[in-house]
Order: sequence, then structure tokens, then C-alpha cells
Amino acid sequence: MFDDFDAPELDRAVWLPHYLPGWSSLAETRATYLIDDSRLELSIPPEQGLWCAGDHEPPLRVSGVQTGNFSGPVGSTVGQQPYREGVLVREAQEEFRGCLVDRGTVGMRASLYLSARSMASLWLVGFEDAPQRSGELCVMEVFGRDLHDGQALVGMGFHAFRDPRLVEDFEQVPLAIDATEPHAYEAHWDGDQATFRVDGRVVRMLDAPPQYPLQLMLAVFDFPEWPDARDPERAFVPTLAVDRVWAN
Repeated sequence: MFDDFDAPELDRAVWLPHYLPGWSSLAETRATYLIDDSRLELSIPPEQGLWCAGDHEPPLRVSGVQTGNFSGPVGSTVGQQPYREGVLVREAQEEFRGCLVDRGTVGMRASLYLSARSMASLWLVGFEDAPQRSGELCVMEVFGRDLHDGQALVGMGFHAFRDPRLVEDFEQVPLAIDATEPHAYEAHWDGDQATFRVDGRVVRMLDAPPQYPLQLMLAVFDFPEWPDARDPERAFVPTLAVDRVWAN
């Protein structure tokens, strides 16, 4: 899969413009996005509501797209990336397999526009049609509070979740980059090892990556209760601007 967002509309054969809708609904998890000048721009305007309001802590707002979607029936605990123990499916989802990758290379070229209370990420997670197929391979995760004078802390690595074979190993790597400029974030993995690169340079290597199909997750987040030194009268819109995404 290669998407440079040259088409005027999002490729719905690949992308679902919602964030984990089984725990909420398609209507309430719809991403705010546009495609302009060959870029996908995911953003969170001031009027966008909370995700899973009244249940998810801390409160968050999110605009995300994903290349897979799966849940059990309403009232079950079967679904992707449950955010707390015992959370129940509120809206059953039609199974969607837009792009699943069991090994290879996944990356994006993107610019980040974040405040101290927002973050952006590209990560891969198991389709989770079985609980143990739930591990995460995070290509990149950046918080606005970790951007300072041409420096960025870029998170990458594994989250085990309910995968008993995957070892938790996540690290924020300090890099001399201006994240508001376009940079390429990429991970390559096979049966033995995962290699993480930024702008083609290897910055982390980990053994024993997940060994089942993973779907792409791409999102920008805002945490309204976090402190932000910006002028509250000037509403800031967190934005993840993506030039291209590849998976092969």
C-alpha cells in the first residue's frame, strides 16, 4: 500500500476515518480531516467533542484513521485496544480489513503541529480477533510538551497489552529535528527483529516483534485537562499533516 493523498477523497478501501468506534459509535468517533495539496490533515477543532465522554480518563479528543476495524456484539468485551478492564462494545462493527501487515515496512512522512496538551502518533496493532493478537508496534509518538527548540522526544517500540509473547519495550528517543517540518518515520520488522528509522537513520532496534497481522492507526490527540501555556482566547488546532503513508 502506498498513499500520497493525491486523490481528492480518502481511499475508503484502505482507511476508516474513525477511532476505535466499537467502544462508542461511528457517528461519535468521526475524524475531522481534509485532503489538501496532496496532504491528509487530521485536526481537532475547538468544537470537536470528547471521545467516549464520561468514561475515558483522562478526557480526550481525537481525530484518527485506521486500516482495520473489528468488534464483538453489543455488550461484549470483544474489541480492539480496550481502554479499561471490562469496557463493553456499544456499537457492533462491520469487519473491515483495509490493510493488514504481518511483516515488512510501514512509515509516513508528516509534519506535526501540537500544543503542550496534544500528541500525534503512527502505530500498528493486532486486528485482535483473538485477545492475544493485541500487541502494538509504535512507529512514532510525539507529545507537544516534548518539542523544544529544534529538539523532539520521539516515542517508539512495543506495547504488549494482552500478548503474552511480546515484551514491553518503549522508549522516547531524543532527536535533533523540528517536528513541524516534514520528516519520515518508519519501522521495518520480520520474524526476528524490528528496526525503527527517522529520515532513514536507524534510531532503535528491538528483538521479537509481533507475529500476526497488524493494522495501521494514525491519529492526533488532545487532552483538554492538561495545562497549556498558550493564550486561551486563541484557540489552537492540533494537526497531523501527512504527505504519504507506505506499507509493504
